Amino acid sequence: MQNIVVFTGAGISAESGLGTFRDSGGLWEQFKIEDVATPEAFERNPELVLNFYNLRRKQLLESKPNVAHISLNKLSEKYNLHIITQNIDDLHERSGSKNILHLHGKLMESKSSINDSLIYPIKGVDLKLGDLCKNGSQLRPNVVWFGEPVPKMIDAISITKKADIFIVIGTSLNVYPAASLLNYTNNAKRIILIDLKAEQKKGVEVVKGKATIEVPRLVRNLVEG
Repeated sequence: MQNIVVFTGAGISAESGLGTFRDSGGLWEQFKIEDVATPEAFERNPELVLNFYNLRRKQLLESKPNVAHISLNKLSEKYNLHIITQNIDDLHERSGSKNILHLHGKLMESKSSINDSLIYPIKGVDLKLGDLCKNGSQLRPNVVWFGEPVPKMIDAISITKKADIFIVIGTSLNVYPAASLLNYTNNAKRIILIDLKAEQKKGVEVVKGKATIEVPRLVRNLVEG
């Protein structure tokens, strides 16, 4: 069985109603990054940061996986499928996908603010000041903030190196270190990029279009071809 590695970004979830970082009119436009998505912001105003992620969680719980998320699962009928995602939503999981690696953490989880290994599921929408881990420290969203290391990169690189086919969906490939995964695709016979704003890249099959249209089409070709 060949290995397919799918690398997804915000574009695949945008069609489920989750605004991307660069969208106008979305949550991100109402807040400054430095106020809600950095360790320093959490030290300065933890309540603001927690409220921002509560809003994102509410938005997520009102959203559903779309046909792009769902159709990817058919690839496992013919290939060993791994999904690496920059997204902190759980739409891949809710679509039925397995073998998912979240590079930037999970919105529906919290962790200790002083011990990264203490991780807890969040039931419902809200994480509040005064919600503590078992050791008594404040809980924070289990996400990678700007300026923090990306501990799952080593695992992501290892998975990418084994790819026979590497598919990128819904990302501009401008966010590092995640975008550097392309540097580890030497074994891939095909590299395919699907994105509304995709730009030509050497050695990459570029498909400019919506994930909900182009992903099912690609999956059909790969499974039936």
